[in-house]
Amino acid sequence: MSVCQQLENIARDFRCKPNPLKKHTNTPKLTLSPLPFTDGMLSYAFKASRGDDVYEEDDSTNEFQAKFAELTGKQDALFCISGTMANQIGLRTNLQQPPHSVICDSRAHIYRFEAGGVAYHSQAQVIPVTPSNGHHLTLEDIQKAAVIDENIHYATTRVIALENATGGLIYPQEEIKRISEWAHANGLLMHLDGARLWNVHIATGLSVKELCEPFDSVSVCLSKGLGAPIGSVLVGSKSFIKKATWFRKLFGGGVRQCGFVVAAADYALQHNLPLIERSHQLAKRLSIGLENAGVKILSPVESSMVFYDPTSLGVSSQEFNTRAKAAGITLRPGRIVLHFQNTDDAIDKLVAVAESFSKQH
Repeated sequence: MSVCQQLENIARDFRCKPNPLKKHTNTPKLTLSPLPFTDGMLSYAFKASRGDDVYEEDDSTNEFQAKFAELTGKQDALFCISGTMANQIGLRTNLQQPPHSVICDSRAHIYRFEAGGVAYHSQAQVIPVTPSNGHHLTLEDIQKAAVIDENIHYATTRVIALENATGGLIYPQEEIKRISEWAHANGLLMHLDGARLWNVHIATGLSVKELCEPFDSVSVCLSKGLGAPIGSVLVGSKSFIKKATWFRKLFGGGVRQCGFVVAAADYALQHNLPLIERSHQLAKRLSIGLENAGVKILSPVESSMVFYDPTSLGVSSQEFNTRAKAAGITLRPGRIVLHFQNTDDAIDKLVAVAESFSKQH
């Protein structure tokens, strides 16, 4: 079985199996998101304004959106409850009317994990493309799949939606620029699912503004990696965000007094962003330890994700996960996402689990 097929199977497991993590405990779990509402974050959030964001009267939200627009180099920003909502509003705003299509990576969140939202909300066909290099879509991959003429038999491509990072893999910025230049020359719009853009910023040293520049719209998650309890932000031009605000209301995403959660996100942005580098270091250390113990690592570890296959130890994933749980570590099948609150002790314990199987065989 090829590595691509193994990753496809892992994605299928994510769709079919419930999350086994029910609550935060004192055990060193490796798949938990950062613990929301740290003491400092909670104190900061209590100072938030209490205005009505639906009427654009909440100072904390307005200031945060303005800060985000400046950070990303876009004209305006819109706070959304979730990354899925931000992506779906962004795509719907970019699309005028059917028939139209959206090109994306076959592993993309908007294609696999957003409940068919592009078809439902935007009446658009998704054209999933598998990267020929096994890492990221190239301009040539996209050119082969894009429909840029007016042939009535096809849904004309209107948007190219990229994801950075994709499955923990960092998209080369120069390739993104190539795609963007070609797209704009052919009248296509560019959307970025930047749920893990903070990881890309830390890994590459490129500014968030540089990473967003090739795109017409960008969604950025505030909880993944950064550690806010809730929310994502959608950025784009003034006219784009004005239209997106209508769709946010239509989708049921207008929140009245959201200053409290926005302030928590603001705290996370100010205090947690530099800490993300630790999650990358932990992921690299974990992958090396697992590989040395005989676990197959399925893809390069370029940020905070480790994709692994324990069957190389001669045991099933269930057996591996059961022994890990006995050591106080709860795992999802095939993927481990590290964050800055994980401990060195948790890494050592999981590597020890892998080594215990190695000694048996």
